[in-house]
Amino acid sequence: MTGHDVVFLLVALTTAGAGIMTVTSKNLVHAALFLALTLTGSAAVFLVLAADFVALAQLLVNVGAVAVLFLFGLMLTRAPIGREALDGQHRGLAIGVSGGLFVLLSVLIIGAFGGEGVREVTGPGVNEIGIALFAQWVLPFEVLSMLLLAALIGAIVLARRSPGDSGTEAEPTRIALSGDPSTEAERRPELTAGGER
Repeated sequence: MTGHDVVFLLVALTTAGAGIMTVTSKNLVHAALFLALTLTGSAAVFLVLAADFVALAQLLVNVGAVAVLFLFGLMLTRAPIGREALDGQHRGLAIGVSGGLFVLLSVLIIGAFGGEGVREVTGPGVNEIGIALFAQWVLPFEVLSMLLLAALIGAIVLARRSPGDSGTEAEPTRIALSGDPSTEAERRPELTAGGER
């Protein structure tokens, strides 16, 4: 086993561990942070495999945009964060579906690449991808960036509070306009010196 294989194995195990922590974390913010770590790990896998452009694109788009947008949405919209608000009764189904997809993808990958050694990659290079992205695909690229910006602005608008709003509904305070202050204090003991608010 070469040093390259060891680095690949370490990155793959870290990414797999972060992925498991993403779906088992009890806190939604922690799960979003583990998702960012998982996406960073997948970018590192591409980097170890000498696919620099794909690694940087994965890092910029998935970690720099999607994961950060999740975190902004969670923090700004006051979404329920704890496990009790998010738990469903479909864990067995979720484990079965994810396990089935893992087996299916493993079989397809091993069937496509197993036993043939390293293949030479053919196809467009980084220059051709960059020219295509910023020439004929620039409009969808900009529309996607505007969609992410609109989602971020929507989260800010939803989370914006009115002045004095604490996030919980307060009990209204009633003030009597007539009467002697001493009788008002007798009627409402919380206004006396011992029970001042």
